[in-house]
Amino acid sequence: MINKKKDIISILFVIVCSVLIIFSSRFIYDKGFVKDRLNKGLNYYEVKILDVSKEMLKQDTYIDSVELGYQDVKVEFLEGPYKGKQFNIKNNISRVYNIKVKKDMKVIAGVYEKDGQLNDISIYSYKRDKVIYILTAIFFLVIILVGKLKGLKAIVSLVFTCISVLYLMIPMMFKGVEPIVAAIIIAIITTTVTMLLVSGRNKKTIAAIVGTIFGVTAAGLIAFLTGKFAHLSGITMDNAENIMYVAENSKLKVNGIMFAAILVAALGAVMDVAMSISSAVFEIYGVNSKLSKKDLFNNGMNIGKDIIGTMSNTLILAFAGSSLNILILLTAANMPYIQLINLDLLGTEIIQGLSGSIGIILTVPITAILSAHLCKKIL
Repeated sequence: MINKKKDIISILFVIVCSVLIIFSSRFIYDKGFVKDRLNKGLNYYEVKILDVSKEMLKQDTYIDSVELGYQDVKVEFLEGPYKGKQFNIKNNISRVYNIKVKKDMKVIAGVYEKDGQLNDISIYSYKRDKVIYILTAIFFLVIILVGKLKGLKAIVSLVFTCISVLYLMIPMMFKGVEPIVAAIIIAIITTTVTMLLVSGRNKKTIAAIVGTIFGVTAAGLIAFLTGKFAHLSGITMDNAENIMYVAENSKLKVNGIMFAAILVAALGAVMDVAMSISSAVFEIYGVNSKLSKKDLFNNGMNIGKDIIGTMSNTLILAFAGSSLNILILLTAANMPYIQLINLDLLGTEIIQGLSGSIGIILTVPITAILSAHLCKKIL
């Protein structure tokens, strides 16, 4: 009962901290979002398709399940200044903008305004928010049903991590803080809060926290140094042009974003490895407290060797999956090897995967050493 009360207090404390971070973020960077010079005068509203009066579509010659052409549709605005008003518009359907609509369907419309007057209306995208909300609810429900109170703590820690990234790390980067420094700060904060919330205040948690911080910091620094020697700055990453526009209107330092992304991406995997090693060493010590520090360390390393292969594979596959489009394009290009291996895009992806994996590998011995030492040390 006492432990349950402590867990509830810890959960409430993290929730309060999350709220404070949200409200305090404006004191770090309070300029809001920069104006989008590409979408000036464009607003988005939910509309309902009342009727599809004409439809001229044909099957794409090369891509299955894709139709090209146009639809004449009648829409009614469900929100905004045009709420309740109806308009007849042409919905052009191409490979890039492939939004085929049906009667009674709700979609998002882009409204172009010039000098305060309605200039044009186009179908922007399907309405997907309900699906996202439902999937999120299922995700939380499954965690709670399986994990009970620990599942609730996992959800709270996950929300705290997301809030820390959105309302603390990104505003710090806008303020001019080096992205990798901001990422390390967030890694320390989120790791500490998550570990303490999930596992409580004990020596096992301390070992896992230190091991995680060491691993992600190593991954970030290795990526930074490797990128510097390989002359990779991240300027060629996805949406780099838009990021540079943001940098023009803030103090954002573009060059370090790639390395901060690597650190954040590796955090979850490194945290998992650190806690697994720490828990295993302390469990072994609980069964046989006569084991020496060396024996405990060796046991931790043996367990870590089994984890390294799968976790490194997981991280590299995660990076590969997120960059699958790039990999397909590079494969299809049939480039000479000397051109391919020196591409900045490929170099960036390789550095991301390998530096994160090195961080995971280095987490194993440092966590094993700390756990073995703390098992024998009275705090």
